[in-house]
Amino acid sequence: MLGRFSGRRLLVPFQGRSGLAKIAISRLGHRYANVEALKNVNIDIHAGQFVCLLGPSGCGKSTLLYALAGHFAPSGGHIAIDGRAVDGPSPERLLMFQEPALFPWLTVKQNLKFALRAKGLSRSECERVARQYINLVHLEGFGDALPHQLSGGMRMRASLARALAMDPSVLLMDEPFASLDAQTRAHMHQLLQSIWMKSRKTVVFVTHNVREALVLGDRVVVMANRPGRILQDLEVRLPRPRDPDDEKLVQMSRQIRDELRRAELSGQAAKTEPTLGSEDSAGEDDVETETPAATGSVSGGVAGPVGARR
Repeated sequence: MLGRFSGRRLLVPFQGRSGLAKIAISRLGHRYANVEALKNVNIDIHAGQFVCLLGPSGCGKSTLLYALAGHFAPSGGHIAIDGRAVDGPSPERLLMFQEPALFPWLTVKQNLKFALRAKGLSRSECERVARQYINLVHLEGFGDALPHQLSGGMRMRASLARALAMDPSVLLMDEPFASLDAQTRAHMHQLLQSIWMKSRKTVVFVTHNVREALVLGDRVVVMANRPGRILQDLEVRLPRPRDPDDEKLVQMSRQIRDELRRAELSGQAAKTEPTLGSEDSAGEDDVETETPAATGSVSGGVAGPVGARR
């Protein structure tokens, strides 16, 4: 199937770039007890790229993201950002979670200003920057609202505004739109595309929804589990902004799902059949497999500048 689209130059194997990679991951591996969460993962991500990690639950997507955030030391391999080894969390690498995790007793503006004050900005500068990013995510008029007064999509926009206001070098996103309804999720896709096209921030985005990965990503890194590893690293060459109902994007979505099914049938991935749910919840574009209880997710933790560790 790849060959058919390669000729149209819409979805092709990523060939790499010259120069120092912003994020360099080499021979990365990690084990949780008897579960091999990651095995021999090698990825170079350059500044300004939007990379989506795509695969079923248990394939190590979130484990890889948390390793990039510096929340734990992997069992083997090496991660470097801007040529420096990752040896712990840093404000230069902000992680957005599946839940917004705003401080419930603070307004939207106060949530942003709290993070900005921790960065050392003056009161007047905090006010200016907070207002700028509230407007950027189209929350004008809601700066003084408390989180419980907002819809789920608005809370996620407030969380995104807070992350962007911190101006991290790398933005890490762990399925941030998974809990949203289909219409709100589509709106968030358009908003995030618009913001990224202006800022060209380096983004690593975890998802198990194929169409979401194709709408957002410059590259889609397809992963498989048992053990977690990379099946394909694909470059998406559709112009932006992208429409999830674009015929070309829908065809590419089918192609990737077919590739994952073939990998399963050939014994290269999990032996269980994919579970495809309704488009509003899981959706025909979701890649999901039954996984053991120990999937390697990070648990516990406290509220941070962007969200609460799961």
